[in-house]
Amino acid sequence: MADKEGDRDEGATTADDVVITKYRMAGDIVNATLKAVMEMCKAGEPVLKICDAGDKMLLEQTAKVYRKEKEVKKGIAFPTCISVNNCICHFSPLLSDPEVLLKDGDLVKIDLGAHVDGFAAVVAHTIVVGASSENKITGRKADVIMAAHLASEAALRLVKGGNENYMVTDAIQKVAESFKCKPIEGMLSHELKQHVIDGEKAIIQNPNEAQRKEHERCEFKLHEVYGVDMLITTGEGKGREHETRTSVYKKKDIVYQLKRKTSRQFFSDVEKRFHLMPFTLRLLPDETKARMGVLECVKHELVQPFNVLYEREGELVAQFKFTVLLLPNGPLKITGLPVDTSIIESQYSVEDEELKTLLATSASRKTHKKKKKKAGKAMAENAEGVAAPEEEVAA
Repeated sequence: MADKEGDRDEGATTADDVVITKYRMAGDIVNATLKAVMEMCKAGEPVLKICDAGDKMLLEQTAKVYRKEKEVKKGIAFPTCISVNNCICHFSPLLSDPEVLLKDGDLVKIDLGAHVDGFAAVVAHTIVVGASSENKITGRKADVIMAAHLASEAALRLVKGGNENYMVTDAIQKVAESFKCKPIEGMLSHELKQHVIDGEKAIIQNPNEAQRKEHERCEFKLHEVYGVDMLITTGEGKGREHETRTSVYKKKDIVYQLKRKTSRQFFSDVEKRFHLMPFTLRLLPDETKARMGVLECVKHELVQPFNVLYEREGELVAQFKFTVLLLPNGPLKITGLPVDTSIIESQYSVEDEELKTLLATSASRKTHKKKKKKAGKAMAENAEGVAAPEEEVAA
């Protein structure tokens, strides 16, 4: 088994306006898909149907950009996952899995991503099925959602050039504790690069003693990009696997000669369609053959599984994730939708003065009109049929 050099361009960063344009295209597609998926999350709706619709929209919208440049890879950067209540992450059922229907009052985490030319935009959002101004979110659901939301807001203000990753780790911990909640232990938010969604630089949540010793400190730098992921729980903070079948995987950048024909065909399909981005077995031509083919690939570590994780029964987990570009005139958040805090009534609030001051600061940035106009023109030329880009999502 040997390392394989991919065809990625390690030098492609947001110092180049075209790279920013590609990130923003992916971000606009992701935000539009997230909005559509949120609207589908109603009582009685099958989770499989919603995940399938989200993936189809990501594929359809990314197919509309850079149509004339055949060498530009694009598509899903993270398949649509709908994780409910105590399910922490990565639930994206297959056609052969037992049906799961959403119910009124379910706390639903939506997680998805898209990429244009390997530049990925990822997002996650939490809602409660049936919640409205007449039917507000209360109790522990309200506490955990506000904890995750405000942890995300704190992170947005701290992920900027010159700051260190553990500043974010510590702020997340403080926000969670304010709501009598805990971050999920050991969860990582990674730097994003072209064709890479799990860069070496990362922010760790709620590390145990061993993880704190092993996880390297790093400084955020100009032109880096991060997918910042908050996962907060009402429980003890430890993820565990149940019997739920894994359906999300990612090809690793290594070479190995597979022995089984089914495995070789599966691996070839994955390489052509998804490159180094996460995918669901549901998107392969034959699900049964894909389930067989993936086994040998996992055994020899050619693909990485994203196992479905759970908190203890009865606990609740909330998630918010956004993508941020560290630019000269300030961080640019390109994914994430506003949280309607008017329908969330938590019994707790942030009391720490330092945190309150941080959260009170503006997360908006100065804009360079000339560059913005130039990027906008490039997007218009390459995004026929895609909705016009929205302004940066307000914090």
